[in-house]
Amino acid sequence: MIDLHIHTTASDGQYSPTEIIQKAAEKGISVAAITDHDTIEGIEEGAAAAREFGVTFVPGCELNINFPTGEFHLLGLGLENISPSFTELLENLVKNRNLRNEQIIEKIRADGIDLTLEEMKADFPGNVIGRPHFAAELVKKGIVKNRQLAFDKYLAKGRPWYVERVGSNLDEAIVAIKESGGVPVIAHPMSLYLSWGKLPDALQNIFDRGVMGLEAFHPGARVTDCLRLEEVARKIGFFVTAGSDFHGEKIRADRKLGHTCGNKKIEDKYWLELKEHLE
Repeated sequence: MIDLHIHTTASDGQYSPTEIIQKAAEKGISVAAITDHDTIEGIEEGAAAAREFGVTFVPGCELNINFPTGEFHLLGLGLENISPSFTELLENLVKNRNLRNEQIIEKIRADGIDLTLEEMKADFPGNVIGRPHFAAELVKKGIVKNRQLAFDKYLAKGRPWYVERVGSNLDEAIVAIKESGGVPVIAHPMSLYLSWGKLPDALQNIFDRGVMGLEAFHPGARVTDCLRLEEVARKIGFFVTAGSDFHGEKIRADRKLGHTCGNKKIEDKYWLELKEHLE
């Protein structure tokens, strides 16, 4: 059993890199990739923990990419030597994220709720602050009963406190990942929110621009859709990966470490596919 898509406290996960690797080892996961949003801050600690607990470690990152519909997230897997281009890309993403956070705070405060970025940073030290952290603060202040309700009422697209995210240019992200020794993989393609009639052409374009892998198996999609994604991916030429997109039980109780769509254990074969492209 393996897992090629995991989050930690470096971004919006519940567990520290050390804790998540320990949990992976306890569950019999032999290969684990830490892929925090727009940051590599958890990689060094994760790598050290992996050596301690005997887990094969895949250093990664999940980048937000500009795209006209839905959300486009690009995984960089196997980031062995972080390039200047990748460092610059992350710096720009953090600047854009900070600006977005300020705009969200303004909307929240305009509606009479006392919340500051300083308070957020104090409550989540070392984290890349994002909407999940706002949701946690709204629960803490008693505005909503749970995080999902915070998104449903206030933070999701079309809700009163939503602010559009500015991501990276796809071509620049592909170059940055490859210059860092990694492999670009499109995460959870269903989140692009494209119809099945339009999705194959869009994926073909993404492949032609240099993205090499496709995460066909993700717990946010139905098994039938994942199998269909794998079929499309193989026809285009992508290699296929699978992940849990695990954030922690308190954040997404429906996702389990080492498991993907349909609560299926993630097979070792997906690591072997990725490994071929990393060597």
